[in-house]
Amino acid sequence: MPKILIVGGGYAGFYTAWKLEKHLRTNEAEVVLVDPLSYMAYLPFLPEVAAGAIEPRHAVVSHRRHLKKTKIVNAKVTGIDHANKTATITPEGGESWEYQYDEIVVTAGSISRTFPIPGIAENAIGMKSIEEAVAVRDSLIRNFERAASLPKDSELRKRLLTVVVVGGGFAGIETFAELRSSANALLQKFPEISFDETEFHLIEAMGRIMPEVSLETSHKVLADLGQRGAHVHLDTQVADATDGIVRTKVKNEAGDMVDGPVYPTDIIVWTAGVMANPKVVNGSDLPREPRGRITTQADLRVVDAEGNVVAGAWAAGDIAAVPDKTGGLPDGTCVPNAQHAVRQAKRLAKNLVAVIRGEQTVDYFHKNLGAVAGLGLGHGAFQSGKFALTGFLAWAAHRGYHGLAMPTWERKWRVLWGWYHNFFLGRDQVQLTKVQEPRAFFEEYASRPKPKQD
Repeated sequence: MPKILIVGGGYAGFYTAWKLEKHLRTNEAEVVLVDPLSYMAYLPFLPEVAAGAIEPRHAVVSHRRHLKKTKIVNAKVTGIDHANKTATITPEGGESWEYQYDEIVVTAGSISRTFPIPGIAENAIGMKSIEEAVAVRDSLIRNFERAASLPKDSELRKRLLTVVVVGGGFAGIETFAELRSSANALLQKFPEISFDETEFHLIEAMGRIMPEVSLETSHKVLADLGQRGAHVHLDTQVADATDGIVRTKVKNEAGDMVDGPVYPTDIIVWTAGVMANPKVVNGSDLPREPRGRITTQADLRVVDAEGNVVAGAWAAGDIAAVPDKTGGLPDGTCVPNAQHAVRQAKRLAKNLVAVIRGEQTVDYFHKNLGAVAGLGLGHGAFQSGKFALTGFLAWAAHRGYHGLAMPTWERKWRVLWGWYHNFFLGRDQVQLTKVQEPRAFFEEYASRPKPKQD
């Protein structure tokens, strides 16, 4: 049987394996999926996880539960030698080993794109994984608990009640708005803290937010956020974040960047773009374009600089530069988002089976049907062509779309059931930061052998 190796179990990797199980005949091919994580995270739900509106485990899909015919290997692919069709697989704490394959599918996704700004690496956190979303949720709740016991004129109290989000794209605005909504719910449980004490700042280097929607819709979102006590700073850049003190640069009337406001904070969420997973790309001999993505043709097969197909190699999702056949994108390739990753994976699975059977492949073609964003309980934004909605109806459309888009009925039911419970019971806003140190309490009080007497 031909051996198919899938590198990465995120959106594109999971859906490729899932659909291969559907399309492949019995014993037609062996499929192996390698990922250090045992699950796929549904990234559009991360802002709601951070806000306590969705339970973390409900926003992930277990590989082993739902990929019944695929061999799962929880490890990292640390090298791809496609010239010899060999991958180096490195398990945590174990020795690396080589795997010979016939077809490779690279779907290792993307990471947060950062810049060498002092203090960001040490103090900020992204919003690209379920673990990051949980950490932000726990930090926000814990900060409220700490601030409530401090005097009102305390500098530490002000810092604990300040949140800064960097990046005004969909991920940043959704995270920003959901955290503001979560804080509003927390205020009902903390009479010691007033609404005016909580400060939420979003910093965006461009002159607008949410480029995926019209300028008019983005202005409505800005107005809505302003009414809810959330401050958006356009034409503003983070200059320094040392010790968690965010110093900014703002554009003046002459177009020059000058020193701007300073925001001491305990939570800095970085959502200013993504880049292809560099460790996987740089550890392979597959061709790539200047932005670091693996180059493919429209049927998802990898191609070199001259456009020649690299036999046995495929790529999809954020790590791949896939041609945009609709002609609607400026650089000619599909943008890195979940909508494309899922659809590319479905097409890739069909094309890979077609190649195994000696049949023709079909080009990937997907015209964006619109964009929808959840901006906190009861607030949202929706854009499809010239048609736009904001407010409750857009929020309902967001939940309806993503509730249905969540893979597998088992996962859909858990998410929908959680939303139903929260409607009557409210958010379950309990922080579990101590789970990161599970032995601390036991170790503090554990009896130890007495020192030997000489």
